Amino acid sequence: MIKITLFALLLSLFSVLHNGAAWAESRDVPKISPFPVGEENTGYAQYFSGRSWLAPLTRDKRLNVPVFNVTFEPGCRNNWHKHTGGQMLIAVGGSGYYQERGKSARRLVPGDVVEIAPDVEHWHGAAPDSWFSHLAVECNPGSNKNTWLEAVNDADYKTATAEK
Repeated sequence: MIKITLFALLLSLFSVLHNGAAWAESRDVPKISPFPVGEENTGYAQYFSGRSWLAPLTRDKRLNVPVFNVTFEPGCRNNWHKHTGGQMLIAVGGSGYYQERGKSARRLVPGDVVEIAPDVEHWHGAAPDSWFSHLAVECNPGSNKNTWLEAVNDADYKTATAEK
């Protein structure tokens, strides 16, 4: 009986590992919000640790409100950065984090809104174990300039995202 139970346990473990490897190889982005995922964010990849996707949601420039859906794979986050005109984030799928320089990180879940004042250094991205999507609203787009800073290193990310 013990041999059969052990065999079943090993077979189950192999199945889980095999399915996880198949998912990693497929590189499919799960549907975690009603918004489009868009294309892989290769244009800004140098400012992200991990992969992200970017989907512009607004097209009419006369409205002067650029909005993008940004999707992060688990553990992906962007570098520290700031916006001269500020930014708003609206969490729409999965679980992520937002952190301002010198403050504790804030866990984000769908429905959370983050208002980022002009020139506040911050980063945002997925939780270590979850995909994450947020809408990024560019405030004051006529004069808003983005300044990319250093990467959030693995040790700081781990500390920031540790459950408290």
